[in-house]
Amino acid sequence: MRADARRNRERILAEARAALVERGIDASLEEVAARAGVGIGTLYRHFPRREDLLEELLRERFDAVADLGRELLDDPSPRDALAAWVLAFAEMNTTYRGLTDVLITTLRDETSALHASCEAMRAAGTALLLRAQETGQVRADLEPTELLVLVSGVTWAHEKTAGQVPHRLDRLLGLLFGGLSSG
Repeated sequence: MRADARRNRERILAEARAALVERGIDASLEEVAARAGVGIGTLYRHFPRREDLLEELLRERFDAVADLGRELLDDPSPRDALAAWVLAFAEMNTTYRGLTDVLITTLRDETSALHASCEAMRAAGTALLLRAQETGQVRADLEPTELLVLVSGVTWAHEKTAGQVPHRLDRLLGLLFGGLSSG
């Protein structure tokens, strides 16, 4: 890739990140291109579909949460390790408004370019959950998919009520996690 094309791509990605933080997953690609100082045609040459741009932005985040989960498998407290992963998953999930919906759709769509990254993230969370269950620190009847659904529900509620209801994501997750503990 030529140096000017590489710079354009990097500017597009930087401005897309900023636009998604401000406006959510449905941010206008025209706005992204204008903020990056390129024409919409240049944006589409680098990212022919909206999904291609989202894939570029999200894969790194999904992979980081999966990597964290694998690292946490060595933590001496399985419950604390699971709680740390759940918080990281939830924080990643609330990075961009609307990301919860994208994540759920991607997990179901095996043809999605992000499906493998989502599966790796889910596998990491599953391994942490099973480890915490084996030690009796988390309810034995909790299914891995249920954990993702519960955390996604909390992140969705947090997103929808932000500014209306005084709460913090970590507090909501703490309340949820308290209900997951065994005994």
